Amino acid sequence: MLTTAFVILGIAVLLGSLLAVLYLRTEGAAAPWPLAALHGLVAVGGLFCLALALRGPLRGVEQGTASFGIIAVTLIGSAALIGVGSLVTHLLKRRLPGILIGVHATLAVGGFAILAAYVLVG
Repeated sequence: MLTTAFVILGIAVLLGSLLAVLYLRTEGAAAPWPLAALHGLVAVGGLFCLALALRGPLRGVEQGTASFGIIAVTLIGSAALIGVGSLVTHLLKRRLPGILIGVHATLAVGGFAILAAYVLVG
């Protein structure tokens, strides 16, 4: 289940990267909503799989990475909350602040990097 969560969240990261490129190339115009919706749904699915996987046996104790799973789910969950805030901002027809996108991306990529260490080392 942990590997499944890692793959699903990897797909969400790739979709998010594509959205970021589209956002930067169109000078802040709204991203295509089907792509943004797919990104959000895939990310939430991956977060759910990760939360389920962390209920299993503890791993990474010998390597010192036992807490990486909890750290990853916290960072990715925080990114998901900011993503919901971005959705609300978009639905209210307000311009999305670039700093919000930057914080969302930083949390998500940081969480994914920690998850990668947890999966590959632990």
